[in-house]
Amino acid sequence: MQERLNGYKAAPDAYKAVMALETYVAKDSGLDRGLIHLIKLRASQINGCAYCVDMHVKEARHDGHSEQWIALMCVWRESPVYTARERAVLEWTEAVTRLAETGAPDAAFEGLKPYFSEGEIAKLTVAIGVINVWNRLAVSFRTPHPLDAPTAAAA
Repeated sequence: MQERLNGYKAAPDAYKAVMALETYVAKDSGLDRGLIHLIKLRASQINGCAYCVDMHVKEARHDGHSEQWIALMCVWRESPVYTARERAVLEWTEAVTRLAETGAPDAAFEGLKPYFSEGEIAKLTVAIGVINVWNRLAVSFRTPHPLDAPTAAAA
């Protein structure tokens, strides 16, 4: 894969604006960091963003999430690893990430209500939106992820 362009170098002001929203989600929103990991990793998987999947797997691992919790996220409906609260967030993440297909169904939205306030739901949705922006930038520009320990096949 060949990088098309370095978006940060091409438009640093645009990237700084997205980073300001990212900083809000990560530091000022009050959202649980584990839920942010769920959102970032699942949306990045759906969007096929290798750069972001690589980054968010490493961050989740660093924050103490198990390999099983990380590995099974792409098949979360089939695994009892995730709590009901996490499942509600995963469902909403998928619905919002696939908005053109799903229309953000009422059932996915209603599934959040037992666990989150309206303010928290709004913040979760902003978090989903910002990772989708990052995914679209990285995939569109073919941003390469680092190779930590290349295998013979990847080298």
